[in-house]
Amino acid sequence: MNETFERGRDTDAVEEPPFKTLTREEAQALRAKHPPVSPWRVVGSQAIAGLLCAAVVWGVTDRSGAAWSALYGAAAIVLPSALLARGMTRGTSSNPGAAAFGFMFWEMVKIAVAVAMLAAASRVVPDLSWPALLAAMIVCMKVNWLALLWQRRPVGTTKERV
Repeated sequence: MNETFERGRDTDAVEEPPFKTLTREEAQALRAKHPPVSPWRVVGSQAIAGLLCAAVVWGVTDRSGAAWSALYGAAAIVLPSALLARGMTRGTSSNPGAAAFGFMFWEMVKIAVAVAMLAAASRVVPDLSWPALLAAMIVCMKVNWLALLWQRRPVGTTKERV
């Protein structure tokens, strides 16, 4: 066996750089360089995607029941997401434990509302079309992934075109 491996150290292992705590100025510069995306912007985009999905379903199927199903499916994503966004942006806590508890609480509320809306779907939507409802839900959920692409560029760092 390799002598360095026997001593408890693997020479092929990649050394991780030491953790560096940021100063206040470095943290502010990092926040300015990578501004956060507003949760309300994501919720609004989900609503727009849901409306577009319902319009497409109505145009393709020419059935009002399928279009209402798609709208209800979008609402089953948008309304709980709006509750989570409201809960998370209402009161910000400097205590990390309270912030984590708040996130978990509002995430559970979001899940409970979504499940309740799905359980009530067959009674609320006449002529329910489950495929249309689920398609709209999937489209609205995938909008969350697009939020990674929406990060605005900070002021003064855009590259000039020559």
